[in-house]
Order: sequence, then structure tokens, then C-alpha cells
Amino acid sequence: MSDLIITEKTNPNTLNIDVASSLEIARMINEEDKKVAEKVSENLTSIADAIDIISENFLKGGRLLYFGAGTSGRLGVLDASECPPTFNSPNDMVQGIIAGGDRALRFAIEGAEDSCELARKDFEKLDITEKDTVVSISASGNANYVIEVLKLAKEKKSKTIALTCNPMANISKIADVVICIETGAEVITGSTRMKAGTAQKMVLNMLTTGAMIKIGKVYKNFMIDVKPTNIKLKDRAQRIVSEIAHCSQDEAKTVLESNEYKVKEAILQIKYSISYEKATNLLDKFNGVLGKVFSVCNKN
Repeated sequence: MSDLIITEKTNPNTLNIDVASSLEIARMINEEDKKVAEKVSENLTSIADAIDIISENFLKGGRLLYFGAGTSGRLGVLDASECPPTFNSPNDMVQGIIAGGDRALRFAIEGAEDSCELARKDFEKLDITEKDTVVSISASGNANYVIEVLKLAKEKKSKTIALTCNPMANISKIADVVICIETGAEVITGSTRMKAGTAQKMVLNMLTTGAMIKIGKVYKNFMIDVKPTNIKLKDRAQRIVSEIAHCSQDEAKTVLESNEYKVKEAILQIKYSISYEKATNLLDKFNGVLGKVFSVCNKN
């Protein structure tokens, strides 16, 4: 099967990397990395389809569930873990599941990616329904773990997405939406933590960011649902409120401190001189989309 997997082929551009200088090594890697964004751009339609599915399921109360092994699994866990502080999303809204469990984040777990049994155990723990979106991430797209996950998701009538770098991937035959980033042969033969991993990270950023934008977590390009867990993020929240509500940062800070740093509510409280309760009710009415609330309030 390896002759069918592009990421396992030898890259002719880096055949002498073992005798290259440090600068030449860096240049070779950089030249290969430059190709990744262009390959991602060839898949924007599929990525947009995936964003629509994920956001629609979010609005139904569904979750986004990433499954992967090795580097792919780690990238899924990373992307999921960044959503709560960035978008103030519930911890279970986006989840990353890696074959072999949490230990696999730091250590290679022998046979994990080849185990259908592990896939079934991980899948069953999550009580997955048709409201959820299941994404299998795999450079080759042929690991038993990610294939089995998609089969199980199909049985639950969940929407499914395959993210791979291999046009011959088996997961592509199962998923509702296929995102295939053909990054080609790696700098070091088979080292898919490199170009394939970079491509996967870029796509995962698009999926969560795009879906969160669609459900009202962003106004213009402001991170209006930021969870201020440190001084830097509190300062960012104050600047966002100040700019959108056209008030001083001191006023923004005062209101944010009074409502436990709820950014969207603070903006509405200041901009329209309303109570926190009224602001919350308006946001609930329009699914948290600040722009829609503005449209209504500006007409009144």
C-alpha cells in the first residue's frame, strides 16, 4: 500500500539534506513549506462545506469531534484545546481524541492507529449523535482507527469529514466531506509531522475559526467571546469593548468587572445604556450574534 501514499515517497528536492549546511537545511525545509498554503487553497470549497456543517450542528447543540493518531491526533487535541480560551466555548463543544489516550500526546503508543477496538472504545465513550460532527484526521487516511471511527459515525447518522493528504485515502470513501491536501513527498521521507502536519493545522484553524464566526463568536474581526483567563486577555477584552462601544477603556473595565468579563454583554450595556439582563436576553434571542442585535437596536 505504501506505493500509493504520496507522503511516503522520496522527495527529490532534499536527497542531499544529510550533507547540507544548517542554512541549506533550513532553506530546503522552507522551500517545501511554501507549497503548503497553495495546496490548502485548492481545497477551499471543501473546507467551506465543512465549516457549514460544523456551524449548523453547533446551532443544534452538537459537538465537533476530532479523531486521529500520532501527529494528526495531537493536532486535533491542540485545536480543540484552544477553542475555550479563544471563543469561550464549553470544554466539550470541540474535543480532540487521540488513539492511545492522553499518554499518546507525549509518547508513541504501539499499534494504536491500527486498532479498530480502540476506535470503538473511544467512540462509545462520547455518546455521539446525529447532531455531532465527526472529523477523522490522517495524513495517509488508511489507519484502521480513523476508518472505524467514520464507519461508527455513519451508523449514528452523524455528519462526517475526512482530512487527509493522500488522494487514495480510504477515509475519503466514507466521509460526507473530503478535504485532501496533497502536500506531496516530505522533506524527510514519511515524516508527516512536517508538510502534512502543517497543512492539517492550517485546515483545523479554518474549521473551528470559521464555524465559531458563523455562530456569532466574532464581530467584524474582533474576538468578542474571548475568555479572559489572564492579564493579557483581560486587557484585550477592555480594548475590544472600548473600540466597539465607543467608550473609554476605564468605562469598559468597570462594566466588564461588574459582569464577570462578558464582552458582548458589556458592549450592549454601554452602547445602548441597558442592563446586563436585557443584554443577555437580546443575545439569547439572536443566538449570540452581536451584529443582529445591533441591527434591531439601531432601528428602535
